[in-house]
Amino acid sequence: MDSEYDVIVVGSGAGGLSAALTCKARGLSVLVLEKTEYFGGSTAVSGGAVWIPQNMHMKGVGQDDSRERAIEYLQATVGAALRPDMIDAFLTHGPDMVRFMEANTDVHFIARPVSPDYQPEREGASQGGRTIDPAPFDGRKLGPLFGALRRPLHSFLALGGMMVNRKDIDALLSMHRNVASLRHSLALIGRYAMDRLKWPRGTRLLLGNALAARLLKSAVDAKIALEREADVEALLYESDRVTGVRVRQHGKLVDVKARRAVVLATGGIPQDLKLRKMLVPHADIHRSMSPVSNSGDGARLAMRLGARLATGNVGAAFWTPGSILRDANGAETVFPHLVTDRQKPGIMAINAAGRRFANEASSYHEFVTSMHREHEKTPCIPAWLICDSTFLKRYGMGLVRPHTASLDRFLRSGYLKRAPTVAALASLIGVPADALADSVARMNRAAASGEDLDFGRGLSAYDRYLGDASNKPNACLGPITDGPFYAVQITPGDIGSATGIDVDAKSRVTGADGMPIPGLYACGNDMNSIMGGTYPAAGITLGPALTFGYIAGITISENETVRREALA
Repeated sequence: MDSEYDVIVVGSGAGGLSAALTCKARGLSVLVLEKTEYFGGSTAVSGGAVWIPQNMHMKGVGQDDSRERAIEYLQATVGAALRPDMIDAFLTHGPDMVRFMEANTDVHFIARPVSPDYQPEREGASQGGRTIDPAPFDGRKLGPLFGALRRPLHSFLALGGMMVNRKDIDALLSMHRNVASLRHSLALIGRYAMDRLKWPRGTRLLLGNALAARLLKSAVDAKIALEREADVEALLYESDRVTGVRVRQHGKLVDVKARRAVVLATGGIPQDLKLRKMLVPHADIHRSMSPVSNSGDGARLAMRLGARLATGNVGAAFWTPGSILRDANGAETVFPHLVTDRQKPGIMAINAAGRRFANEASSYHEFVTSMHREHEKTPCIPAWLICDSTFLKRYGMGLVRPHTASLDRFLRSGYLKRAPTVAALASLIGVPADALADSVARMNRAAASGEDLDFGRGLSAYDRYLGDASNKPNACLGPITDGPFYAVQITPGDIGSATGIDVDAKSRVTGADGMPIPGLYACGNDMNSIMGGTYPAAGITLGPALTFGYIAGITISENETVRREALA
């Protein structure tokens, strides 16, 4: 490291690298500090979706949008937690950020023609186009740095190291029935087999891993200084402004000056156990899917200088239900039940009374909100997912993949429960047998009629989007009839924190008086979510992260006399 840079960014996820790339494009020298041995942060383990209303790709997939419709939808979903100044900044600069990335970096996006917002019946909702995905990336382009990119979640991998998306999964599951699927699957597996001759995992990168890789490659190409295993222990503060950082790397403590600004993008507070106990319901069994290094570093650094965590959010995190497999040594593997099982026909979720308590096909955030709400009147934490043998073979459940040859590992560990009858399964998981039998019977009647009278499952466009369109009459409703029967226990968890540092609409960290702390910025999950702890659509974490990183870069460069370049 040099002893001085214009800008120092703490963290290497989407928000941090967006700020770094924007600053570099505007003529500033930039240092990125990553605490761990891996670049990419929680972006690298995410689904990679980016929500940007009015983005440049929408018209290409036949979707139209307007600022007014986006505001209308956010007002309906975020409610009282909405900050108009932050939403205005996001909607103004989000489309600009996409254009900047496409014109100046290796980051490229593909719009989803169909991807309903999570509450598609609300006014202003979109049925597609607002959510964009990073284009797949060839990890080999990173060269030696490929090994320094954080690996994706286990649930995004097949065959131990091959990344797959929904199209790939559908092809793999139908390759024995469809020639096109067979060709697609053989190409995937062939590429993966060749990769493993040289690389530690598959190099065809998708989802958030592709976004992190594209940002990392762009930073390398832009000659941004990148340092790993560099733990920032303090912010330097002189003459009433932040002037740099004190960083420990390989046992050595070094002060590095920042002529313009320090940007905090350390991934938020989800793994700070003390804050989790204060902010998150049922913290003792709650699990976060974020990297363990996302332990509140940015918040602690900022709070020492008078910053504060925001208040008034609907929730402290972005919820997801999870299931936990514990091996013989006590090590945990946590699976987030996001989109692969709950929405499919032939599964249901029950509370401790053996009764359904929610629309299983609702968004992961809303589903956990239902768990919290139900638990206030009937024990529901933990809850159970129930299915039959036909469902398990066809769709899988949690860590159990479709067409798994042997279930021994899952049964032996206790992760998966199996019984020959519904009554026996009820006894095994400790719920009333008559209640579970009645719940199964009600589900079977709903599957036959195509109408869920209890929770309306399958009525929403979002429900159907993640169901099975080949299943009639309802893409999300199927019978539970073929023994043996199975159960997996689920608990509340999160994919990141929503509560974060208070910032203004220019990404500047503010103090208790609401005024900016000079020289200090925050973005990504270090800054409080502009959605106020709600979850209106796929990509409402990465969309704002990239946008407010971009805003930070613009603000930092325009606050000083620097070379200005027109941004596409």
